[in-house]
This record gives sequence, C-alpha cells and structure tokens, in this order.
Amino acid sequence: MLPEIAPEELSTTLDEVALDALVDSGTSGPPVNAFAAASALGLIVAWDDRQSSRARFVRLAKHGGADAASGSIMLRHDPRAERRQWAVAHEIGEHLAQRVFAMLGVSASAAPPNAREQVANLLAARLLLPTPWFAEDGERFAWDLLQLKQRYTSASHELIARRMLDMPPPVIVSIFDHDRLTFRRSNLPGRAPAISDAEAECRGAAHSSGKSVSGEMGLETIQAWPVHEPDWKREILRTTAEASCVAW
Repeated sequence: MLPEIAPEELSTTLDEVALDALVDSGTSGPPVNAFAAASALGLIVAWDDRQSSRARFVRLAKHGGADAASGSIMLRHDPRAERRQWAVAHEIGEHLAQRVFAMLGVSASAAPPNAREQVANLLAARLLLPTPWFAEDGERFAWDLLQLKQRYTSASHELIARRMLDMPPPVIVSIFDHDRLTFRRSNLPGRAPAISDAEAECRGAAHSSGKSVSGEMGLETIQAWPVHEPDWKREILRTTAEASCVAW
C-alpha cells in the first residue's frame, strides 16, 4: 500500500489516529457507536438511498451561503446494523486518512491510487475494534468469537475474526459459507496451509450441530463457531495448529 513505510510504523500510526478520534468523540469503551462518534467529531450523517454505494463522504456547503463546508456521510439504508456501523466507520476513516498521511510524511496525491481507500478500511476496523481494547479482551476471553461479539456488538463476526489476524499469537482464520471455504488467511508470512483433517472435522461438527467446537493438541487449538441464520450457514475458525476435535 505504502511501500516506503514499514508495516509496524503504519500500524502504530493507524492505532494512534483511531484512538485519538475515539477520545475526541468521548468514546471510552466498547461497543463503539460509529454514528455517535461521527456526530461528536462534527460529521453529519444523512440518508441517501439513491446512491449506488453503501456510503460516501462529501463536503456540503453550509446554509446561508457560508464558504465553510461541513463534512457529511451520505448513507444508504441497510437492514444489518453491523453494515451500517461499518459504513459510517469507513467514512470516518476517509475523513481521517489525511491525518495518517501527514503523520507518515506521505503526500496523499503521490500515494498509490487505492491507498486512501485502504487506509480508510484499516481505520474503520480500528475504530470499531480499537487495538488496545481488543487485544486485552481477546486474551481475557481466550479469543472466543461469540463472547467478543457480545462485547463489540457494533462489529460483525467476520470483522472480529479478521482483526484476530492483527494480534498475536500466530493464527489462521478461515470462513466457510454454505460448506464452501470463502476466506483463509494467516498472520504469518506466506500462504496459509491447506485445511487440515482436524479443522475439517471441527468445522463439520459446528456446521451440523450449530454449536461451538474446539480441538486441542498440546498448547495448540482450533476454535470453530457457527454463525447461522435461517437462510445462511457460516462457520468461522481460528486455528493455531492441527488438532483432534472435541465439542464443548
């Protein structure tokens, strides 16, 4: 994204900008309400169902012919609360992206074409799941997805799972939709290995039972969680090694 910036420096800067924004918005703990944060930061959220995108950041001239412009988030209605929260958090990220570039000493105009969008995505994840809070809670709840979801209600199950890749220890996160692997990534360099027999067994047990399943081998674990709806079956796995499957 920004080849001249070390990943650690980028991550630290993103964390700092996101936390500063939360402090400025008066947010002191989870769950983060992106709508309230936007309002506290002086951003207007307005609805526009005619737009093709879920949300967009614009500057609208204030009434009375004033030259000053107010930052506004134009939002399309969506039945899922987590999608609405993500859309607003992303546009807050768009608003804050320039601050990230400035702190890194990078000219936004000279950055790659998709850099601003990627920065907005990374900031949105850190706004809904701030790194220090999430890291502490992850350890406290042994990275149990369902417990973390109860605490971070404005973030989707998938976003919570993906954020686990930003935290130690080395893990693999996998997502299955209707028996099909749709996402698999590790926070270690290189490509994640193929699904192991133990992972497949745990995933299958979670799929068929609708209950959380875990497997262990020494200190290594597999955690499999069903995220099932009437017309959609998804399972999310967090893996640290091959293991034999044990239901709980």
